[in-house]
Amino acid sequence: MNTDNSDASAAVDAGVLGLPRDGTAPAPRTANIFDVARLAGVSHQTVSRVVNDIPNVRPATRARVEDAIRQLRYRPSTAARALVTKRSRTIGLITTGRPDYGPSSTVLGFSDAARQARYTVSIASMVEATPGSMRSSVEQLLGQNVEAIVLIAGHRGALDAITAIELGVPLVAVESSGRAGFHSVCVDQFAAARAATDYLVQLGHRDILHVAGPDDSMDAAERVRGWRASLSEHGLVAREPLVSDWSPRSGYQIGQKLLENRQATAVFAGNDQVALGLLHAFTENGVRVPQDVSVLGFDDIPEAEHFTPPLTTVRQDFEELGRDVMATLIEILRDDDSATNHVRPSATLVVRGSTAPPHRP
Repeated sequence: MNTDNSDASAAVDAGVLGLPRDGTAPAPRTANIFDVARLAGVSHQTVSRVVNDIPNVRPATRARVEDAIRQLRYRPSTAARALVTKRSRTIGLITTGRPDYGPSSTVLGFSDAARQARYTVSIASMVEATPGSMRSSVEQLLGQNVEAIVLIAGHRGALDAITAIELGVPLVAVESSGRAGFHSVCVDQFAAARAATDYLVQLGHRDILHVAGPDDSMDAAERVRGWRASLSEHGLVAREPLVSDWSPRSGYQIGQKLLENRQATAVFAGNDQVALGLLHAFTENGVRVPQDVSVLGFDDIPEAEHFTPPLTTVRQDFEELGRDVMATLIEILRDDDSATNHVRPSATLVVRGSTAPPHRP
């Protein structure tokens, strides 16, 4: 028996006729594939090919069908598309750690881009990326027939856990370590940290301390590397960085310790939350920012411009990063040989009131 996949799609996608509710008036009927075909003046097989991104449809015909779909607000069923394309149009997304501003904004950008590309996103989240929790999440997503998996995680442990699993589908990771074996998308943390430190040097600072993120954070490691590179290029000494856990509390505690032996004229904080804690500790103890010490952050969270003083920081466009992840994924799923790792060096320094030339007594 000869089975036409397009006919199968039409059968699954035929829509639901409303049944009478009170014996007299039928419920409103959902537009189906045949309605779209009639409005566009084409066969339902042609509509099926357009809906499922199958080639060999003339551009003018495709445009007519897409216009009819918009007019009728037609929603093709996922089951019908999978029947024709053998694809689920579902992407698995794994997030680990706390729901901080950067990862959360990246998820928003990715999910919006996926929706526009007519993909569904299935999310698995975990606080700690242990081998067991990662395997459980991967199995859950693969059980939903996902076409690919995206990992948004800042710690090496998450990468170690997922790369130890045989996925059978493409993996795209938001990570800055440069590890080989999968596709990755990231902001160039090294270049951004070097540029931020260069700015402090240009202001005249010669003793610039860095408060880094956690030791297992890939972004933190790249920012430390960028800070060291800048100081080395300018012939300056890099004292051992202090380590935070990214929180304002740890920034506050580190700020209290710095008061005991004040040497640095500028502090480059690993993120804006740490910078907030530093500002709190300095202000509480009568240290003026930026007159006595400059403070520079990283991320440009929405609150940064409302700190006291407003924070000079490095802005990352996290939502655009999420959209870049989806664009990379589409290239991979299309078997495009040009799909490569995407590094976005476009972090921007935002100068506000927390930095100034060092005070000369």
